[in-house]
Parts: sequence; C-alpha cells; structure tokens
Amino acid sequence: MPKWLDNAVFYEIYPQSFYDANGDGIGDFEGIIQKLDYIKDLGANALWINPCFDSPFKDAGYDVRDYKKAAPRYGTNDDLKRLFSEAHRRGIRVLLDLVPGHTSEEHPWFVESKKAHPNECWNRFIWTDHCFKRARGFGFIGGESDRAATYIVNFFKCQPALNYGFLKPSETWQLPMDHPDCIATREAMKDAMRFWLDAGADGFRVDMAMSLVKNDDQEKSGTAALWRNIRGMLDAEYPEAAIVSEWSYPQIAINAGFHMDFLLDFDENTGGYRSLFRDYALDIENRVVGEDNSYFKKDSKGDITRFLDEYLIHYKSIKKRGFISLVTGNHDVVRMSYTLTPQELALVYAFIFTMPGVPFLYYGDEIGMRYLNLPTKEGGYYRTGARTPMQWTGGKNRGFSTAEPEHLYLPVDNGPDAPTVEALEKDGASLLNTVKALLHLRQTHTDLQAQPNLEILYAEKGKRLFVYRRGSLVIAINPSGAQADTPVSVPGTPLYTIGTCALEGGVCKMGAQSFGVWKV
Repeated sequence: MPKWLDNAVFYEIYPQSFYDANGDGIGDFEGIIQKLDYIKDLGANALWINPCFDSPFKDAGYDVRDYKKAAPRYGTNDDLKRLFSEAHRRGIRVLLDLVPGHTSEEHPWFVESKKAHPNECWNRFIWTDHCFKRARGFGFIGGESDRAATYIVNFFKCQPALNYGFLKPSETWQLPMDHPDCIATREAMKDAMRFWLDAGADGFRVDMAMSLVKNDDQEKSGTAALWRNIRGMLDAEYPEAAIVSEWSYPQIAINAGFHMDFLLDFDENTGGYRSLFRDYALDIENRVVGEDNSYFKKDSKGDITRFLDEYLIHYKSIKKRGFISLVTGNHDVVRMSYTLTPQELALVYAFIFTMPGVPFLYYGDEIGMRYLNLPTKEGGYYRTGARTPMQWTGGKNRGFSTAEPEHLYLPVDNGPDAPTVEALEKDGASLLNTVKALLHLRQTHTDLQAQPNLEILYAEKGKRLFVYRRGSLVIAINPSGAQADTPVSVPGTPLYTIGTCALEGGVCKMGAQSFGVWKV
C-alpha cells in the first residue's frame, strides 16, 4: 500500500475545462501547470486528470485512440511529463484516467481486428463468428467491417470491447480467460500503464473497472483475478503507484487489488451515497420531481442511517486492506449545487473531509459552481452541464480563456451571481475558504486522515443529528434547520466549527445547520 495515500486529498480535473493557457478555447496541460499553486493552497496534494490520451473525442476522451500519446488538444507527451514534474515539485501526486475495457473504433488495434483475414489483433476485441450472429446479452454492432462478424461494445457504439476472455464461455466465439490472445490483451494494458508510470505518473483511476471479463459471476471473480495480476505487477515494479476503481462495491474492488474504490451515484446505491446528496428524481429536462429527502438538505426527512447501513458493511469488510473514496461530485453527475445551498454544501464537505478513506474534490465544487442545462458535447448528454469551464475571475470568460466566447469548449456561467475564485478568496466566510479550512484541519490532524478509526457515537433512524469519533477527535453534524442535542460522555476542546455548537456538560448541543470538531 503506497504510504502517501494515508493523507491524500485528490482534486479531479476535467482538462478541457480547467484553464486554457494558449487561448484556443480549450483547457490544456500548461493551464493545469499554471494552477498547481492554487491546488496546493487549496489543500489538495493529489490530482486525478480525466482522459488525456489521443482520441476522436466521441466520448470526451473515454474512447482512446492511442494509449501512449497525449491528446494534441492538451499538448504533447513532453508537456504531460512536465506536468508530472511540476506537480511533484509541489508535493502533488498525479493519477491518469485509464480506460482498459474498450478503445476507440479508430484505435490501430481495432482497425486491424476488423479486417477480413486473421492477424495479430484478430482476438484483441470480442467478435462473434458470423456476420449475422447476435451477441446475446451484450450490446453489439454488425455490418461495419470487412470481417464477417459482429463485435461487442462496452458503452457507446464507438467503443469496441477489449477481449480479456469469458469466465464461463458458452458460445464457440467466446474465449476463456487463459487463452493466449486474452492474456495478450492484459499484457498490452500493463504495457500502457508502465509507459506512463515510467514517464512520471503516480497511478491510475480506472474507468469501468468491473467490465473486463465477460460472463463473470456475481462476485466478479474473473475480473478480480485479472486485476490482482496487474496489482502484482505494480507491487513488484511500482510499489508507490496507486489505483482507484470506478466500481462502487469496495468489498469486491479492494479484494481485486485496488487501493481505493469510489462510492458513487449508481442506481443501486439509493440507500447509500445517493441518500446523502441526491435522494431525488430528475425528469428528462433535468428538473427535480417529487420530494428531495437528501440527508444534507435542510428541510428533508432524510437521516444518516440510510447511508450508514450500506457504508458500514463496506467499511468493516475492507478497512485493513484498502480505502473507500467519498467524492464531492465528478464529471458524470449533476453538481451538488444544483439542489444544495452553499451552507448545505459546507456541511457536505465537512462530512466528506472528516470521514475515513481518501476523499476526492471535483474541480469547481470548492466554489459552488452551478450545473448548467446545456446541449450535449462529446457524448456528455445530461453530464455536459457539470463539465463547464472553471470560474477563476469576474473577467472575460470567467478567467478561463482569452478566446472569444463562441470558441470555448463549453460556455461559461455568465450569471451575475456566478461564483468565482477571485471573489470567494476575499470572503473569509465563503465556501472556498471553508474548504481550505477543512482540508487544513484534515492535513494537520492524522486522526482525520485515511486510517480506519471510525466510531459511531450517535445515529438514529428518523433523526438528523450524527456524531462520530475519529481517534482523539469527536465530530458532529446537524444538517437540519432546528436545534438537536444528544448525550456524549466525553468532554472536548473545540478545534473547528460551522454554525453554533458545543460539547459540554456531557451533552453535544448542535444548532441549526452546524458542524463541529472537538479534541477529546
């Protein structure tokens, strides 16, 4: 386990939208480099950069055309290596976004694989054995190649699935995991990982990590075995490299060899992560319909037990072997600010940054950037509105770019009350300065870092108050609009508070929308 994860706080950057240094309307590596001091001052000491490899960008870079080449829109391989170097000089680690389950349909491997006659890449992707053979149970495409077969896709039509084999082949065209060609696919992905680790990357966030081996069982034993093989390579050759999975099932992901696994806004998590921030439904136009009972919504009916019932199962099963990663948001979901006020967001972040595990902060969430309803861009669809340019100043294009507005990758939030770094830095009580204070608190108290030292002191169904302990620290949150008290047998000295709260006389007294940390 890389030791640096013990106090890591990640900042996710969507490179198209972070900072445009050359004025062409799209973010770039140089733009990230120029903002590294901002990230360090914020309190983050690690980055996750969304896909930045060569791509036709039909899915915003998650359709990789060349795993060993930086996308020209961002810069060159040398520019990316310089980013690694400049980040390391500031004590910041960098994870790249690895997409191992599929490539672009323009990847040279697929161009070869779809040819009429067998070649080295013939089985690099999953093909049936006839031009009209359906790949039952999978998304598939036919009629677009000289090869007389249909092929499986992992997501969009433009993303053919790489072939790591089938746990239980049931058709003549399905290869077992130990077939030499399936092993060759795994080794080709290792080769791509080594390329960037040798260049200075510190590891990878892994897209759709559970999607590799097909016909897998419920425990994903085939895919887990594959990742354990890759983890073995990392442990032997790059012991300080870290991998975090987009899996949202920590028991399986950590068993598969990942150091961290996200809890995400997947449909099956309605009793967990979603109950905290997004316990509502959206219609086709992204309007909230029905009640919003998110725990952190001031006037909701939500309580913390819906989250804890799921979370504690994950936490107890993996706490000695890996970390759960809570996120403020990411490029795939509507921003929390869509339904939560800055005060509600402050309590959300206070919770995320004082829980065990390794937290991730999505760019712009620290200033409460808003979700915009926008037309789809590069396969973003409803997610597009969560990928808008970072808002640095009140000037042209919110300081993101000197390009004319019509040339921007996405439009900026031009609302008169759009939050910016420039404005919020001057306000001591702003959301931005709250995030800075919380991350400083986490970095200066080891009890608040990744270690699994969580003890629940108070959490009751139907009640809003939540009190927990991390080593020598007691933490309490009351997201509701009313006073909430509970007996707590330990006295404490206040270290940080939001709102009105106290821990005295054997009672934890929490005013409306309050948060507190006390040293026992």
